[in-house]
Amino acid sequence: MTFKNILVYLTHPHVDAWNFKAEHTDLLQSLIPGTEVRVCGNSKEFKDRLPEADAVIVWFFKEEWLENASKLKLIATPAAGNDWISWTPPENLKLSFGGFHGPMMAESVIGAMLHFLKAFPLSTKMQRKNKWGRVKISKKLQSLYKARVTILGFGKIGNTLGRLLKPFGCKITGIKRTETPAPDYFDEEDEILTCDKLESALPETDHLICALPGGPETYEILQPSHFKSMPKASFLYNVGRGNIYKEYDLVEALKVGEISGAYLDVFGKEPLAEFSKLWGLGNVLIQPHISAASPQYLELFVEELAGKINVGEFG
Repeated sequence: MTFKNILVYLTHPHVDAWNFKAEHTDLLQSLIPGTEVRVCGNSKEFKDRLPEADAVIVWFFKEEWLENASKLKLIATPAAGNDWISWTPPENLKLSFGGFHGPMMAESVIGAMLHFLKAFPLSTKMQRKNKWGRVKISKKLQSLYKARVTILGFGKIGNTLGRLLKPFGCKITGIKRTETPAPDYFDEEDEILTCDKLESALPETDHLICALPGGPETYEILQPSHFKSMPKASFLYNVGRGNIYKEYDLVEALKVGEISGAYLDVFGKEPLAEFSKLWGLGNVLIQPHISAASPQYLELFVEELAGKINVGEFG
């Protein structure tokens, strides 16, 4: 399937890296010769030009817009999840979601792991006091070497996280809905388990990374009993969706020391409310849903999309 007219409406008011720019237009047109790419600055311009497009690149697309899109064959979005395009398309229309996020998200997760394990907050505190805090800091130091990392949501992103953590000497447990063959980087200490085995894996887990999609299937999948079964020295990292536990349950687990700390990039309601008790917890590292953000974000997306088109993935 070829696409002669690709219409782009990809803007973001807060994160510059999520705005489609001239260099992305040039890259896409160079990778797919014969394609004309038109970039829209607002929804009105996008809807006015929609009848001429056979493919669009968007963050969201309303189902009712299809009435004005008779030529449309492909809706592509950089987003990994279907939060903004959750309806079922007709047979002649393909949807494409981004699958390039893993390495960038792994950088964020590994950075958070080292933040906790290498006592960087304490080092910063000592530095501000002009203190050579070798004794205090050395007592807090830990390592990823031989740590058991359980990845809840072992899809494309989870698999990439595991692959990039393996060189640190971690032991990987991937949790997913259906059991699949182990990836090529696994050794005898690594394993893949189905979701019903999650609770049995948690007592041996040093780091629990959550990379689950949203939706009813993952809603509050983590209960207070799960936090209680984790080692007190363990850490939680959530870069999937914030619906997987009640915020209150996580706050309580962190306050009473059932787990040592948490890196949270996603939340049940975003932005995180100013009155949330998570803000005041010293063992929590909060980021505003940007674990996959980087200057190369849309470059990677364009390269991935062009590759899919050029190999005929959409028919």
